[in-house]
Amino acid sequence: MQLFVKDLTVIDFSYLCPIRGMVGESWIVDVLLDGGLDEQNMVLDFGKVKKTIKQTIDEVADHRLLIPTACSQVRWQQKAERVWMDFASNKGHIHLACPAQAFALLPTEIIDFDSVNAFLHKALTQVLPDNVQGISLTLRNEALSTPFYHYSHGLKKHDGNCQRIAHGHRSPITIFENGVAMPKWDSYWAKRWQDIYLGTQEDVVDVGELELSKQANVNAQTHIGFHYQAPQGDFQLAMPMGCCEIIPHDTTVELLAQFIAQSLKALSPNSDFKVIAFEGIGKGAISSTDTKITSVNA
Repeated sequence: MQLFVKDLTVIDFSYLCPIRGMVGESWIVDVLLDGGLDEQNMVLDFGKVKKTIKQTIDEVADHRLLIPTACSQVRWQQKAERVWMDFASNKGHIHLACPAQAFALLPTEIIDFDSVNAFLHKALTQVLPDNVQGISLTLRNEALSTPFYHYSHGLKKHDGNCQRIAHGHRSPITIFENGVAMPKWDSYWAKRWQDIYLGTQEDVVDVGELELSKQANVNAQTHIGFHYQAPQGDFQLAMPMGCCEIIPHDTTVELLAQFIAQSLKALSPNSDFKVIAFEGIGKGAISSTDTKITSVNA
């Protein structure tokens, strides 16, 4: 007997890529279970499917930085609950010093659908009941016909996992100028924020102040340092300058939508703008140059 759940959850995360650097992503998860019927004549109650499987995926991968530990460009070390990470990419070297829960360590050379699927499958087989004999996952992107960008960030004031300094999203955007959809502005922001790290101005520090690994190769001419203390611990990051944009406030989707709208208004003072900015899939915020911000959830 097989049981399936489409769109079980969405994983919002970032990962390290030798070509693209740090990449923010949002993947949809579909689940297919194989097994016999239990005492309720079910393979697994849908409520338990959603709770057990989603909770496990959230715990091991969601809002983390996924690291391909078999990649030759990765060097990492762990002491107690702290991890130091060094990564060389075509976009520059990336260095982190964070609590262990900020990372997911995958024994693979690259982060892709197959490697993450295998990682999740191993975690899920340990929590499912005995009558569930097999589980298959399908990981996929949201199908988009409009421009989108990949960004990474951290929200130190968040009381959940968004406080982790390097997690991200794959997000579409729609912009209206004077009430008319303007694809040129969608494309402009998709290009501007492609594979970007959005850092908060008050978190910027001199890279010389960071307590990174001895292998870290950084200086004020090549890297921007970020450092903050959050409920989950001390987070430190050094990113190549060309991969960052510094935002003058927190990088919540509400304030990012406002930032985009205000930036467009500065470029075209005689126009009014409405920005529909997503944070991953099915949720986001709307900001206009003449109205207040509105949060939206699908």
